[in-house]
Amino acid sequence: METIEDFKKVELRVGTIIEVNDFLEAIKPAFKLKIDFGGFGVKQSSAKITDHYSKEDLVGRQIIAVVNFPVKKVANYDSEVLVLGADSHEGGIILLELDEPIQNGVKIS
Repeated sequence: METIEDFKKVELRVGTIIEVNDFLEAIKPAFKLKIDFGGFGVKQSSAKITDHYSKEDLVGRQIIAVVNFPVKKVANYDSEVLVLGADSHEGGIILLELDEPIQNGVKIS
């Protein structure tokens, strides 16, 4: 069983999506995201969220991501952070988001 100490090792931060591109090389439909994490910099991520979101829906949206996992190679792309969402099964992934804007880079606790 995992403990609260295990959970505390996962670094969750708030970021704003600043750029979205189609990820044509991915096996399953996905987007390439650039996300601004404030003082923690701009990071990139591959996200399989095309079922529920258009590129236009995503730019400017604040999201929550795990920022301290190792880089994952997806096709020819380095995914640096893991964007969090819930699998709705019928409509794909629904992003976790805040109910009001907050500064980029803030740690979720």
